[in-house]
Amino acid sequence: MTTGAQTSSYTTRPRRSRLGRYLPLGLAAWLVLEIWLLTVVAGAAGGVSVLLLLVAGFVAGSVVIKRAGRRAFRSLNEAVRRGGSPERGGGNGLMMLGGLLLMIPGLVSDALGLLLLLPPVQKAVSRFAERTLDRKLRAAAPGTLGDAFQQARMHRPDGKVVQGEVVRNDVPRPGDEPAGERPPLTR
Repeated sequence: MTTGAQTSSYTTRPRRSRLGRYLPLGLAAWLVLEIWLLTVVAGAAGGVSVLLLLVAGFVAGSVVIKRAGRRAFRSLNEAVRRGGSPERGGGNGLMMLGGLLLMIPGLVSDALGLLLLLPPVQKAVSRFAERTLDRKLRAAAPGTLGDAFQQARMHRPDGKVVQGEVVRNDVPRPGDEPAGERPPLTR
């Protein structure tokens, strides 16, 4: 049995965000640009040289990711040994992103990956990301992150909210396990 506000007979489609609308178009344009650029370079320099360039980018990207991961792990171990938290920044995440972009086949992604390996670019990107995140968090509704997840669970995209009540019968039935100390429902 459900109680509460009546639901409408029709369901409206939730609005898509700008990112959800334009991201597939941007990815398709990026892929077309990468393929076109690879064919132009292959026509000018030869297919074997482009293949060697792509393999070199993959190997360099994997080395960068491995090195940045080791550095991040070392920083975490030192912080745990000191009893504090790891140092803020360090550029390991952006180095890993740069290595990933090097591993993706394509010349534009390789150029972006190489740019992300430069320390001044890393500092500028991290400052921009921090400012953007701070601005978005200040513009968000007040409350904790747990409140946001709670609201996301209660208000489903179709707008339906089912109100109910949990009823427990503590009377054991035949075949049930003996009623003893039960573990808590939440951790």
